[in-house]
Amino acid sequence: MTFQDILYSTDGPLGVVTLNLPQYKNAQGYRMLDEVDAAFELAGADKNVRVLIVRGAGGNFSSGHDLGTPEGMEYRRNLGAAPGIEMYDQFRRYNFDLLLKWRNFEKPTIAMVEGYCIYAGWMLAACCDIVFAADNAQFLAGFVEYMSIPWDIGIRRAKELCFESRFIPAQEAAAYGFVNRVLRPADLERETYAFARRVAENSPGALRFAKIQMNKAQDAQGFSRAVDDSFGDYVAMMNVLADEMRVEGGRRLTTVDLAVQGRKGERFGQKR
Repeated sequence: MTFQDILYSTDGPLGVVTLNLPQYKNAQGYRMLDEVDAAFELAGADKNVRVLIVRGAGGNFSSGHDLGTPEGMEYRRNLGAAPGIEMYDQFRRYNFDLLLKWRNFEKPTIAMVEGYCIYAGWMLAACCDIVFAADNAQFLAGFVEYMSIPWDIGIRRAKELCFESRFIPAQEAAAYGFVNRVLRPADLERETYAFARRVAENSPGALRFAKIQMNKAQDAQGFSRAVDDSFGDYVAMMNVLADEMRVEGGRRLTTVDLAVQGRKGERFGQKR
């Protein structure tokens, strides 16, 4: 299979999905997400693949949703969804259904994060079982379509970060429980792959049942129903507040812009 926006490879028992639009810091358009899903399908069908790693090219995991690249807009137009229920179904597929599907993927998944991990980047990392991060990773949580954030870091931390629109470094994300391990950038790939190989030595059946049981424990607390309900709230918000949600030009969400301005202020010693 030929991919345009990602790379997919295997390395012994490991499957590796690499988001490969470094010129856009791996912003996620619909074509990229279709290709990620196809790579998951390939990994699921390959009995030799026991663990799947998801990473980004060019020093960043993902800058979030593609809000208007020429390639992304053309692909979306060519899908031809009509306004109304077709548009809703399309939006739901790419911003919710695929994420929940990948969360329930039958094999262990590891997000290998460096650089920016913003909004849709957080969503993609969150649907993986394990998150390893370089110490240069910057995470931005917000009110997103796949709203796992209260489950990822707890209600009070989720409120704090979503209210403030603030980047958090990898160490802080680890302290909140979202990141499993923080590593030097030079060590990230080696340590992630080494961990994945140790996991791959386990029985595939044992791994699958362990994952099923832990996802069931989360679902018993209401996870799947809560994130589904929250998706509806997100759609309502974007319809009610559409004009307020993007900065001039439409290429960045206002909440992301606030976080970026906060980082610039810190960089130049200004008070936030």
